[in-house]
Amino acid sequence: MPKTIAEINERIRKGQAMVVTAEEIIDIVEEKGLKKAAEEVDVVTTGTFGPMCSSGAFLNIGHSKPRIKLGGGKVYLNKVPAYAGLAAVDIYIGATALPDEDLRNADHPGEFRYGGGHVIQDLVAEKDVELVAETYGTDCYPKKHLETLINIRDLNEAILFNPRNAYQNYNVAVNLSDHTIYTYMGVLKPRLGNANYCSAGQLSPLLNDPLYKTIGIGTRTFLGGGIGYIAWHGTQHNPSVSRGENGVPKVPAGTLAVIGDLKGMDPNWLVGISMTGYGVTLTVGIGVPIPILNEEICRFVSVRDEEIWAPIVDYSDAYPNRESEVLGEVNYAQLKSGKITVRGKEVPTGSLSSYAKAKEIAKILKEWVQKGEFLLTQPVASIPGAESGYTFRPLKERKP
Repeated sequence: MPKTIAEINERIRKGQAMVVTAEEIIDIVEEKGLKKAAEEVDVVTTGTFGPMCSSGAFLNIGHSKPRIKLGGGKVYLNKVPAYAGLAAVDIYIGATALPDEDLRNADHPGEFRYGGGHVIQDLVAEKDVELVAETYGTDCYPKKHLETLINIRDLNEAILFNPRNAYQNYNVAVNLSDHTIYTYMGVLKPRLGNANYCSAGQLSPLLNDPLYKTIGIGTRTFLGGGIGYIAWHGTQHNPSVSRGENGVPKVPAGTLAVIGDLKGMDPNWLVGISMTGYGVTLTVGIGVPIPILNEEICRFVSVRDEEIWAPIVDYSDAYPNRESEVLGEVNYAQLKSGKITVRGKEVPTGSLSSYAKAKEIAKILKEWVQKGEFLLTQPVASIPGAESGYTFRPLKERKP
């Protein structure tokens, strides 16, 4: 019989819910079959932990004496610029922001030692962060300069808001050129020297709900070690792509915009990282619980790595020039084996995301649900699916 989220939550409250991870459900379905597994299992937990550049935090620093209007001025956190085009003391620090003094790639490849992602991790770790602001005075906000130390414990609000996280599948990056290249997919060696990928595969949230049957706006999640919510579909959300018979996209597809209280998060699950020759970013931990409402959803969550296929793309030419050429397809079981074959050559693989950490997230979320500390939410709206006609539109360049 089909279940409802309300019924599952009641079982969670009573300590009667059967909760398993997306890894564990695979064996349960194989042993008991879809029908029995769907009847017995109430919740399947997922997880992913990888670099997610479209991330950042809104901070309200409180009013100084006399008052200062940061909006329209310049604000720096540990020398990293924050966006101040909001209200008087609201700012946004983006994960990829860099200090003005950073050499970028002037001495290629640049090191990018510190940036917005590191600032966010320092804030979550309750470290003091230097704030310097220069602005213009007004009659109601006369102060023009501010230098102070801020700490997340003292801020009125600190809100993680990430416009694009948890990509549903992604490219496998290789390099066909004769020189090493430095990309957001890591360092790629020449002449198919290596292949990098970035997904938890069978543990990844949107690969376990490929058609967005349960994940929607308002879904409660594990986010950065704390509690978060899906606020919207993410930027570059692209559900209208080629999919396998199991509904899983064969190319990058859905994304999520997520939000949560930064004060309740953990620096182990929000980690600023430097990417040689590319920039800085934030590695984010996300876990989504999937209610097993029926057999169809149970079938989706029992997906295996060997059933999830990704495209191999050349990042020396095809990707930067937005060419559609694909060198082949591989599944995540092959990727995780440590080697794949591209154009007849055996190529070693490496992952930018951590499967071990994704597994840990799914386990933590499982424990929260089992203890009754985490209830499921009924989405208030669906995420656009393939049937909606929604599609990502690349830039149309026009002369001004």
